[in-house]
Amino acid sequence: MGIYLSTPKTEKFSEDGESDNLRYGLSSMQGWRATMEDAHAAYTDLDESTSFFGVYDGHGGKVVAKFCAKFLHQQMLKSEAYLVGDIGTSLQESFLRMDEMMRGQRGWRELSILGDKINKFTGMIEGLIWSPRSSNGISRVDDWACEEVGPTFEDSLILGPHSDFAGPTSGSTACVAVIRNNQLLVANAGDSRCVISRKGQAYNLSIDHKPDLEIEKERISKAGGFIHAGRVNGSLNLTRAIGDMEFKQNKFLPAEKQVVTANPDINTVELCDEDEFMVLACDGIWDCLSSQQLVDFVHEQLRSETKLSAVCERVFDRCLAPSTAGGEGCDNMTMILVQFKKPAQSSAPAQDQSSSKEQAESQVEPKEV
Repeated sequence: MGIYLSTPKTEKFSEDGESDNLRYGLSSMQGWRATMEDAHAAYTDLDESTSFFGVYDGHGGKVVAKFCAKFLHQQMLKSEAYLVGDIGTSLQESFLRMDEMMRGQRGWRELSILGDKINKFTGMIEGLIWSPRSSNGISRVDDWACEEVGPTFEDSLILGPHSDFAGPTSGSTACVAVIRNNQLLVANAGDSRCVISRKGQAYNLSIDHKPDLEIEKERISKAGGFIHAGRVNGSLNLTRAIGDMEFKQNKFLPAEKQVVTANPDINTVELCDEDEFMVLACDGIWDCLSSQQLVDFVHEQLRSETKLSAVCERVFDRCLAPSTAGGEGCDNMTMILVQFKKPAQSSAPAQDQSSSKEQAESQVEPKEV
């Protein structure tokens, strides 16, 4: 049976919501996997003019995905760049900030709360291995602990040694969409994906960070890593992620140049009347359907279904494999469908309009912040 169940868990956890400008539905399903490692976030009113949606696909455990779902949008709101209207920079800083926050005593503590089990003697958590870097046992207060209420004296007695926690060996993708007025910003690290439907044609607003991409190969090689059997250092099948600290150990390189980096691609699009909906989904969906196939399927469902979460659920039913023999359709599945109720006027296209669906599904070039 390996990492798969004998029968899939098809129970779906769904929700719907709306604001003046958009409505959304989302759903998640464990499927054939032995555990559910996806997480998500959806806020139509992150502030008075901003909506936030995120999909986080964990690997090696669920704790990093859950950590991102809990904290990434909060960090974006706290960013000085966000306060002056620079959403792109605030997103980039927030992605990188996740790695910083998961180190040290406070990071260990938060991850242990989000995990299933913890061994108080060894420090072992789901997907985590604690290995202290110092032998003197002196507790070090990290910056994040100073930002919020610190541990009690009793907590310090138990968790003090974990001030040297190097961070989780598990990781998560992060694909986030922020909508403010007519502007849509997408930040992505990993192989989850955001797609927008414009007049029925699919446009990718993110790039899947896979080891076969030349720009990823170049960074990995310069950082001292390698690609073997289509995986980073023969292990990881994606090249950008939050967490995965074992791939971020080069002390002579900044965070964005490590073997695996949390540094996201940022893409900015001006919404127009032709934009119908967007989808954020983990690779459990994209392994089964192309961007255009999913857009076509959603369009077909919307002819008879008004509840957006129900459309997401039907996508899962469409993708779920009858058995684990092939691998595709056996992953966790999470999808957020956002429908634009009142698209704003704009002359700025996401990219050249084309009658060719093959061209329509091509990548939109991300704008680096």
